[in-house]
Amino acid sequence: MREPVKRLVEAGRVLAVQEDQDGRRSARITLQDGQLFLHSLLRQPTPADAHTLQESEVVGVLEPSCTLAFLDLGWAGSTRGRVTIRLTPDTPLARQFVLLCTGQRGHTYRNTKLLQVWDKGEPWDRVEGGDYESNDGKGGAPLLPDLQGQYRESGRAGAVLSWWGPGGPMSAQFAITTRDRQDGVQWLNVFGDVVSGLDVVRAAVNHRDIREVTVVDCGVVLPL
Repeated sequence: MREPVKRLVEAGRVLAVQEDQDGRRSARITLQDGQLFLHSLLRQPTPADAHTLQESEVVGVLEPSCTLAFLDLGWAGSTRGRVTIRLTPDTPLARQFVLLCTGQRGHTYRNTKLLQVWDKGEPWDRVEGGDYESNDGKGGAPLLPDLQGQYRESGRAGAVLSWWGPGGPMSAQFAITTRDRQDGVQWLNVFGDVVSGLDVVRAAVNHRDIREVTVVDCGVVLPL
């Protein structure tokens, strides 16, 4: 990245914008630890001295073969850490996850709660989140018409998977596993893996009330 552009990004003066029938939304672009992050779109004033890029053009530079998304988790009034997820290339669930991390279609994982810890303390425990509609586990309708795809199986800690029904993946809700399975059973519909921040997920699981844990921000990692 050229030094003048780097200074603008570090100063918070580069935004991605999207216009729709309700007006303009904008997303911060930040630089941290040598990585460039595109945050979720929000309805917020655009500073007069901001340099703006079209959201569609910014998202268009993502490399489908190695898309990284992030969730910032917080509880007890502070942000506790960033969870970075490498998404399985070119699958509907991965594309939907990107849409909900960037807010391109209006809905976003930002400000959603983690909903439940399943089988806490067992080798197959996992945490559920992603209800962008009602934030109580009863919503989270899919954004894409067909979520069927070629998904992996995994028994590893940090697998990111979809909730599923008799016909396969069924919503925008997701689960993150926190331990390696020891029983030989594999999770189905895995569309990503945590590559950093699994310790943050584990700390959230151990918080006294999982519903106090919130996705305080989300987005994607941009290539430099």
